[in-house]
Amino acid sequence: MKILALFFAMLLIALSAYPVFAQEISKELITSKGKKRAYYLFVPEKLYPAPPLIVLLHGSGRNGLSLVEKWEDLAKKEKVIIVGPDALDSQGWQIPEDGPDAVHELVEALKAKYAVNARRVYLFGHSAGAGQALYLSLLESEYFAATAIHAGALHGSQNSQLIERAKRKIPIAIFVGTNDSFFPLPMVRATRDALNAKGFNSELTEIRGHTHWYYDRAPEINRSAWEFLKRYELTGEPLYQEHQFTR
Repeated sequence: MKILALFFAMLLIALSAYPVFAQEISKELITSKGKKRAYYLFVPEKLYPAPPLIVLLHGSGRNGLSLVEKWEDLAKKEKVIIVGPDALDSQGWQIPEDGPDAVHELVEALKAKYAVNARRVYLFGHSAGAGQALYLSLLESEYFAATAIHAGALHGSQNSQLIERAKRKIPIAIFVGTNDSFFPLPMVRATRDALNAKGFNSELTEIRGHTHWYYDRAPEINRSAWEFLKRYELTGEPLYQEHQFTR
């Protein structure tokens, strides 16, 4: 009996080394540059040390919850922390109002609380959030490990200007429907080609018959995005660069 009691005591001690969190989505607030900003957070149960983190950037007219809900099942299974911040204006993301500083502050706050693996912080965005994810990836290529987007592209002169600013060839996966009227294939292919011409590892998946609507095919898209993201990890500690933006 003493041996059995000792075994259970040791088991409890071992399990206590791994934090356990309620498995539900919560709405939280963070103050950035004097403004309170909302975000939606999901932390899986029995979270093991150094989990990865995915920052989810929503589409126009929606909020962070619209993506966190769609990623929740995958996050439970893969033991990934996911966070979906709200843009200041739900109609679209802006730089610098919505990042990179605001996203950096959010990520650092979560890293302090949950011991996130700093070398495995990823971005995923849909539509307007896809564009923002691309911008943040190129501006902070040494901070994020990899990026996946659905229905997004760089526009015109932004291709060369933003790509030239990237200090690291951050891996980027792009998913788009062949019937997407907002981001036609020539535009998306041009973004892929512009990135790869500069030495990036940019992968494009064209989903036959798919439109701009992400939500009905989210499980499939998210699985493919995660398969891409999880392959990458920064080789050193993340480096964040502050930028000066002019209007």
